[in-house]
Amino acid sequence: MSVDRTGTDLGAGRSILTEVPSTQQILGIRFFVGSTIEIVDFFLRTGGVLVVPAAPALVKLRHEDERYRRALTEADFAIADSGLMVLLWKLRGGKNVRRISGLKYLKCLVEDPDLRIFLNALLVLPSEVAKQKTLAWSRNENLPLDPDDCYVAPHYGAAAEDTGLLRKLESRRPAHVIIAIGNGPQEMLGVFLRNNLSYRPAIHCIGAALGFLTGDQITIPDWADRLYLGWFFRLVAQPSIFIPRLSRALELPWLIWKYGEKLPPMRGRV
Repeated sequence: MSVDRTGTDLGAGRSILTEVPSTQQILGIRFFVGSTIEIVDFFLRTGGVLVVPAAPALVKLRHEDERYRRALTEADFAIADSGLMVLLWKLRGGKNVRRISGLKYLKCLVEDPDLRIFLNALLVLPSEVAKQKTLAWSRNENLPLDPDDCYVAPHYGAAAEDTGLLRKLESRRPAHVIIAIGNGPQEMLGVFLRNNLSYRPAIHCIGAALGFLTGDQITIPDWADRLYLGWFFRLVAQPSIFIPRLSRALELPWLIWKYGEKLPPMRGRV
């Protein structure tokens, strides 16, 4: 992909994109085609909602309610976390879609000294334990994160709408909202926030990726992430959770072959 750049600095020689990056629609979702740094540069400039659907989340398009389907299809960008989806799409004859795992994307945000997103971010976390581990990790990494920068999400219902979080964001107006509560609620929450806030932050729906760094989830080595083996580490750590989840992903080859770019219909509908 060829994309022109301006000379506008993000710091230390970085620049931002001047054109909308290319996307490829797969199962009704717009997946970003380019590199990690290209999506980071562009997304931090425009804001909106970015989602990272893995293979089981894509299969849920057939089984969840319309709110979840709308959240994925109405997101501003998606990145291709699923190595299985990338391989299947290539075999089907579609454009080459580069795999960008949620972990790789988050590391690009966190480790780049020019971005320093935690200077102006609010993190939405699944539990108090996750909050304490995130704060301990941030201290070890010398990252500027305070307890007030962390929000422990309640147990969301079907709609995943949180007016308390909405008020907190309006009061603080952070440039970044990092939602790390898992596929389903996080995408619906991200779209709800984008549609109701009076300003447009970058809302990163990155699921378990933050937990891989903080210790709230099993650590995944860089080599395993590059070789598409993150799922194996999670399977070994939590087999009772991930065996059913991975078994659902077996439906993905059929969905890709049958529907291609189109959003598949809900199960049971014509």
